[in-house]
Amino acid sequence: MLLKALAVSSASWDPSQKGVCLGLLEFKRPQLSALRPYTLGSKFGRERVQKGGPIILGTFLCANQRAKRNPPFKKQEAYPQNVNLPPILPKRKKKPYPIPFKEIKQAARADKKLAEMNIEKALEPPKNGLLVPDLIPVAYEVVDAWKVLIKGLAQLLHVIPVHACSECSEVHVAQTGHHIQDCCGPTSSSRRSFHSWVKGSINDMLVPIESYHLYDPFGRRIKHEARFEYDRIPAVVELCIQAGVDIPEYPSRRRTKPVRMIGKKVIDRGGFVEEPKRWCSANSSSLVDLDTYGACGLYPPPPLSGVARIAQETMDAYEIVRLGVDKLMRKYTVKACGYCSEVHVGPWGHSVKLCGEFKHQWRDGKHGWQDATVEEVFPPNYVWHVQDPKGPPLGGALKRFYGKAPAVVELCMQAGAQIPCKYRPMMRLDIVVPESEEARLVA
Repeated sequence: MLLKALAVSSASWDPSQKGVCLGLLEFKRPQLSALRPYTLGSKFGRERVQKGGPIILGTFLCANQRAKRNPPFKKQEAYPQNVNLPPILPKRKKKPYPIPFKEIKQAARADKKLAEMNIEKALEPPKNGLLVPDLIPVAYEVVDAWKVLIKGLAQLLHVIPVHACSECSEVHVAQTGHHIQDCCGPTSSSRRSFHSWVKGSINDMLVPIESYHLYDPFGRRIKHEARFEYDRIPAVVELCIQAGVDIPEYPSRRRTKPVRMIGKKVIDRGGFVEEPKRWCSANSSSLVDLDTYGACGLYPPPPLSGVARIAQETMDAYEIVRLGVDKLMRKYTVKACGYCSEVHVGPWGHSVKLCGEFKHQWRDGKHGWQDATVEEVFPPNYVWHVQDPKGPPLGGALKRFYGKAPAVVELCMQAGAQIPCKYRPMMRLDIVVPESEEARLVA
């Protein structure tokens, strides 16, 4: 209880004197802070009456400050009704840097200044070649979810029809292909930009992004002439191997002493170590579970009663892989070409001259390495969302009312899985698609 005197008379009141004290009740609005809640009490005036004595009046205020009450209900996070997808970057232009170029130049100047002073750069794991213990369980979780994702997609493709264009990268999940004229293949002009649909595969759902497997990421760079001496494996698997996952077929060097650098020069990497010889078969069980090629022929069609369960497990595995890759890439370095889809897991890119994109002649076919994003390592591959898979095919007249979703999410949804809330705005589930004759009346 806060007791505060607002006004007191100039005359002093001696409590030792005998008399009668009368209480007068009056209300006034004091000036309190509007930012903090108060409960106003009563204002009392005390009057002492005595024979021949003066009347002394004092005023006091009681105000009780209470803690702010929580609202009776928690406001749910509101998702927008529709969200536009990320814009498609032009191929005749370099990709934007994930990190602002100004920050990259500032870091380079700081490293150069330390190198000129011959001061060693302070590196923390995993930049110094050591593992991060907290991320080892995350890497194993991503690998296990990757296996579940491949197996689930291979089984669902026997039940849910998937169509892929033979001329471009378009994919459609429905009973029949759509009639939207947006094909950009080499012979699209003769087909009036209609797609040439064929049966889709698991590589149409999960875009195969591969990377060179390195026994020692801080060792020698891969030269163009020695590119066939290294295996190409999924970039997600290579990232998990460098994060601590042990696969006998793909060994990796585990350092006990950190790598030392001055500027961009490595002064101590513990020597060059040759990769041990591997005695493994191409049909090894661990390799088959990690690769998408030929996965549909390895798993039989699931029973109809278990399709919904498999779809939900596949959806959960997809989210685990995406979130796990994002968490690993916050620590481990992954490089991507700024012109093509090449990805390399390691502190610096390789020297293979296989880039054939915009102005590759100026770079002699070398890749323009920059920091990679999660979408480049694990691309979502957006497809049109179909509200009625067994209904008529989608047309181009109502294209602005259709939503999109990652191919894996659309496939699992049609198989009976629950849609995560974050995908609902881009799928535009709350928007009613009008009829063809009503489209012109919509604002």
